[in-house]
Amino acid sequence: MTRAAALAPRLTLVVVSVVFAGFVVNAFQYVVAQRATFTHIAPAALCLAVMMVLQVGFFSNPDADLRSRRAYAALAIQAVMALAPLALYGPAWTGLQGFLVGDALLVLRPLAGWLVFGVIALANGLVQYEVSSEPLQAIYIVDLTAVIGLVVFGLSRLRSLVKELDDTRSHLAGLAVARERLRFARDLHDLLGFSLSAITLKAELTHRLMTTLPARARHELTEILEVSRQALVDVRSVAASYRELSLSDSLAAARSLLVAADIKVTITGDPGFLPPQTRTVLSTVLREGITNLLRHSSATSCHLTITRSADHISLDLLNNGVPLTELGTGQGTGNLKTRVEGLGGTFSAGREGDLYRLHAVLPLRGMVSSGGVAELVPRVGLVVVAAVVAGYAGNAVVLTLAAGLGIAGTAVAVGCVMISAGIVVGVFSRPVELPRWPVRYGLLLVLALATYLPIVVFGDPFLGTPGLLAGCLLLCRRVELAAGVMVSMGAAHYLLGQNFIGVTYGILLTINHGLVVFALARLRLMISELHEAREELAELALAQERERFADDLHELLGINLAAITLKSELAHRLVDRDPVRAGDEVGEVIGISRQALADVRAVAAGYREL
Repeated sequence: MTRAAALAPRLTLVVVSVVFAGFVVNAFQYVVAQRATFTHIAPAALCLAVMMVLQVGFFSNPDADLRSRRAYAALAIQAVMALAPLALYGPAWTGLQGFLVGDALLVLRPLAGWLVFGVIALANGLVQYEVSSEPLQAIYIVDLTAVIGLVVFGLSRLRSLVKELDDTRSHLAGLAVARERLRFARDLHDLLGFSLSAITLKAELTHRLMTTLPARARHELTEILEVSRQALVDVRSVAASYRELSLSDSLAAARSLLVAADIKVTITGDPGFLPPQTRTVLSTVLREGITNLLRHSSATSCHLTITRSADHISLDLLNNGVPLTELGTGQGTGNLKTRVEGLGGTFSAGREGDLYRLHAVLPLRGMVSSGGVAELVPRVGLVVVAAVVAGYAGNAVVLTLAAGLGIAGTAVAVGCVMISAGIVVGVFSRPVELPRWPVRYGLLLVLALATYLPIVVFGDPFLGTPGLLAGCLLLCRRVELAAGVMVSMGAAHYLLGQNFIGVTYGILLTINHGLVVFALARLRLMISELHEAREELAELALAQERERFADDLHELLGINLAAITLKSELAHRLVDRDPVRAGDEVGEVIGISRQALADVRAVAAGYREL
């Protein structure tokens, strides 16, 4: 497990707790500022405590079932806590509805969740407008509710995603191993099945010709040796990786096999140059078609046609031997269908009257890739961090417009906000390695100027987006500078005439925004690292499976193929001197090749007991 993978669950819990506590403490301060009596603040403290417990303990808990009756009950309680106190506390309670809209996105189905989100945010704005008659304040409240809702949803959901990715790494590694086993099985059946069937057929033919036509028998033994040696090469290639096949070699081998079996064969068409994947799949289709023809039919003639156009290439294998058994649902044709469709082609095999036709079509352009584990890295972090930063920027713009700075002053302040937001979203929130230090320091300097310039020039501590600067400093691991930004904002509020609540607000807002930016950007990086760790585990599991498979191939098929090669060489030397002994050796080759075919099925299915 990577360091990020181990850190992610703990970090998310800390950040979620601190950010949500910041919202709660800020609201409690406004309640205390209204009237500092026990009867006034006690209900608020109770409601805020319930909201905090529900948010941290249930809605953002990765193990919670957010589609259960319990979740709907919790959402109903959260709605009461967020809405009912408005009658008593009024503007001091504004913004806490963001918890409710964020939880609605987590619990309700998407359409219903976004509908609740929009209705409550707009309703908050309308209530604020009725109270203040100020359009900018109404817009600010709508934006504040939406931003808090997105923060609640984003942090809670990203925490769950990290947990889900961590839990599924082993499962996905197991799926990768299972898929690798299927690949082994297909390669064994398609490559070695063809070779071993050819050895068996030619050995049977050689056995019949040994005493009557020794020269022809010697020729067949030579071909048996070539096939057995190639089969040994195939064993190694299957264990290591996919093997690229030559279509021209496969056509020549098919012609030789069919002639040896006394089947009349005609081959028309020229495939020309083909991409490796295409020619390998077509060769596999041809090999499997010939294998099925020899093993499962009584064909006397076979016609093979290759047709090529600008966009497609097709292979037709037509014979007059209807299979003795139905092949349409067999392992061989099933494997072929998987291979062909994996490249975006079509495959069919079946009877056409008294004939049997195998047909495969592959595209020559825009082929579909069939390899690799699907990329599963969630993209919700990108959307949420961009939306949250845009929301923070929107709040800053509304406050700028309300400050009455004039056209030039407003343009400067809004421009600083846009520069800050652009740097955060475009550079520091991306889950890649941050720029080198000279560039990084330059961007941080620009961000600091954009943050402090409006505050210093216009004497208003509510201008700018200091939380974005603090968050970027945290991402650069400059915690002391981020703390300095938080302290400086408290000092700015104090020096520019704000009371205790205003000073606390400046500090809490900077901490809150900074942690949100840090958490959303950092968690996106952690998810990417977890994904890489999952792929690494899958590769290790595949390596172990390949090693096991290679051992099985060596122990089972390697011995058999070596025996076939050895006995074929001996029979080849004995054809003229001792035909009877040569016939016995060929008879043993037939038995060994049949056993090897059985071993192919055993190894493909799993471990074989010896």
